[in-house]
Amino acid sequence: MANLLSVDSISKSYGDKVLFENLSFGLQQGDKCALVAANGTGKTTLLRLLTGKDSPDTGFIAYADGLRTGFLEQQPDFDPALTIAELINSGHTEVMQAIKNYEAAVNLQTEASAENAKTLELANSEMERLQAWNYDQRLKQLLTLFEITDLSQLIGTLSGGQRKRLALALVLLDEPELLFLDEPTNHLDIGMIEWLERYLSQANTTLLMVTHDRYFLDRVCNNILELFQGELYHHKGNYEYYLRKSEEREENLRIATEKAGQLLKHEQEWMRRQPKARTTKSKSRIDAFYELKEKAGQKRNQQQMQLEVSMQRIGGKVLEMKNVSKAYGENIILDEFEYLFTKGERIGIIGKNGVGKTSFLNLITGKEKADSGQVISGETVVYGYYTQEGFRFSDQKKVIDVVKDIAEIMPMGDGRSLTASQLLSWFMFPPKVQQQQVSLLSGGEQRRLYLLTVLVRNPNFLILDEPTNDLDLLTLQTLEAFLQNYKGCLIVVTHDRYFMDQVVDQLFVFEGEGKVRGFVGNYSDYKERQDELQRLEKEAAAKLVSPKKTRSETVSSVQKKRSYKEQKEFEQLAADLQSLEKEKHQLTEKLSVLSDYKDIEQAASRIKAIDMALDEKEMRWLELDELGGGTVPK
Repeated sequence: MANLLSVDSISKSYGDKVLFENLSFGLQQGDKCALVAANGTGKTTLLRLLTGKDSPDTGFIAYADGLRTGFLEQQPDFDPALTIAELINSGHTEVMQAIKNYEAAVNLQTEASAENAKTLELANSEMERLQAWNYDQRLKQLLTLFEITDLSQLIGTLSGGQRKRLALALVLLDEPELLFLDEPTNHLDIGMIEWLERYLSQANTTLLMVTHDRYFLDRVCNNILELFQGELYHHKGNYEYYLRKSEEREENLRIATEKAGQLLKHEQEWMRRQPKARTTKSKSRIDAFYELKEKAGQKRNQQQMQLEVSMQRIGGKVLEMKNVSKAYGENIILDEFEYLFTKGERIGIIGKNGVGKTSFLNLITGKEKADSGQVISGETVVYGYYTQEGFRFSDQKKVIDVVKDIAEIMPMGDGRSLTASQLLSWFMFPPKVQQQQVSLLSGGEQRRLYLLTVLVRNPNFLILDEPTNDLDLLTLQTLEAFLQNYKGCLIVVTHDRYFMDQVVDQLFVFEGEGKVRGFVGNYSDYKERQDELQRLEKEAAAKLVSPKKTRSETVSSVQKKRSYKEQKEFEQLAADLQSLEKEKHQLTEKLSVLSDYKDIEQAASRIKAIDMALDEKEMRWLELDELGGGTVPK
């Protein structure tokens, strides 16, 4: 297989903070690789180096000649003053620029010259290379898929999720041969994630991506690059394989460190007995002693985040929602919703973007008011609300001051108390980082700091809105373990299916138009049930359609000619088939020029109905055709 990317001995530092040194690796055609590392160790920085957004301090990065690359950034940066249509037409994508070049070259042909002919030939070749001839159709399909229908909308008015979906659509539109993705599943609903999962698994595209979504990673990737304590480890396999190898490495390091410690005791005794005058041989042994001392002092494990809260006891009455309704104009969020929450409930909320999941959480916590009905909280309930937007820290404030603003001393679940500095150390913020300004933290580190500020208030009703965004895998594993032992009530909105499977035991399924359906079980249970229902529906639909007869079966079972009635039906079927084929052709052409999402959906639905009608009519036409022509009675 062809080598698409070569990275040789690259290093990167910011001031006195060294992210990594002398990293080397390569990507072969067809590799689908995930980059795994703790927050703040340089995952996003490495992607920016590989895509030319930044430069390494040392080393070099080389691509195969003519390689088409694409980069989905964690926080896409678009001009807020542009509309979506203007952004697309501004040549944001390589494909769009190729189309502009081609149109300009065609216009030059009014003046015949060898130079103009050469320009057109090059532009035509570029259109072929980028497969740009069906650009408009692909663009409409992707924008519709990612629920981007109003192209006149200003970029500045888009939510973070809408910007991420727009960026993803534009990246996939270019059909890159090598694709870099930084947290591609953030802000996508579960249905869209599963579509992207299938697309990337099947696409002939080489990938390098950063993601915390373990199901997504496991089902898409066949290679893992692990950045750990400045070293790069390459695992040929999926996430489960990486976990096994990582644990083996940790265990080998533990054994080696213990052996080194035992030998060190013996060598320390020898060092104490050594005379001042030392031979060349003894000097060599002394050098080996200091190497051994360093090895014995190695930290075996990554710093582990610890989570504990001193939760106030929750009373018998927790939360009751009586006939609650909420709408924004014509968008109905809840329609007379009723539910009585009890102690220890662990509820996951799923549904498409825009159906009101976050609004539901805001109603519970009082950030929004219901149009009608009642939301009644128990007197002992203390909410901890981790919002999707996160807390806005002052960039100039020190990390430790963020926590001190809440309290200097924090009570823990085991009766102990911790200072703000000790608590930050528990959350993997060492003393040196605690004195840094918040602006120097990575996105994932800021989210971890925000999680700390929610938990230290000791809530007994915890509400988490997309808590997995930007958190590294180690933090997620620790958070999952904490939530599995959490005794209070829990509500989680997340697109991370693995996370939801670990921490909830029932679901609220938001179906739109104010309808909320309950389901007992986690997400995988729900998905399995939905797949089973779809299978049963398909089987039922198949039974309604008569099986097609082969020519031999038809001829052997029917040895007579068509009756007068059958002849008229046969002629009508031929006309119907011709009419339906014509309508299907017209609708297919119309799809390429439609821009309104509802019109596109209506046309696609009609084409599906036509296909079903064609199948049924063709089946009956074949049966009548086998009979042969009849005699029309006088």
